[in-house]
Amino acid sequence: MSSRPHHRRLDDELAAAAAAYQASAVIPHCPQCSNSCCRLDPLVLELEWKQVRTFWQIDEARAAFDRRLAAGNGPQEIRAGNGLYYAHGKPCPAFDEACGSCRVYGQPIKPAGCSDFPVYEDGGSVVADLRCEAVGLEALKDWIAKAVGPGFRVSSSADENFPFMVTLTVKKSKPPKTRG
Repeated sequence: MSSRPHHRRLDDELAAAAAAYQASAVIPHCPQCSNSCCRLDPLVLELEWKQVRTFWQIDEARAAFDRRLAAGNGPQEIRAGNGLYYAHGKPCPAFDEACGSCRVYGQPIKPAGCSDFPVYEDGGSVVADLRCEAVGLEALKDWIAKAVGPGFRVSSSADENFPFMVTLTVKKSKPPKTRG
């Protein structure tokens, strides 16, 4: 019998726990953040054409926009690649600086990366980007440990090249040895 359904369930639990942590600890902090991720200073936002067209209010055809972008005549913060667009270095046009909030929050047009950042499930682990000042690593570890229950242990490791990226791995705890 395969253990895959167990892994799928754990992945789902981790994804739900990451989303719940963000709703509880990260999102409430966003309006008072000193370095909002929506400003796209250290972050790169991955966008589809519909999002670029909507956020930057582009009224030309995609092919014409792509030609203009390739010629260096498009928004300087946008780069095209692999059928997607990447924005970096200027605030996201959907970010309302005056209110410190997103104009498209909770709408289908909101980029997936905005929902995932800074804590998300990836391949059976939880990844946290510590550049977000709202993420507390120990609090997140405790949150994940409570979500998966006492039969598991949570360990963390930082990426060697990007030490602000931390992966939380959940493993089954070994039962205590019995004396026989």
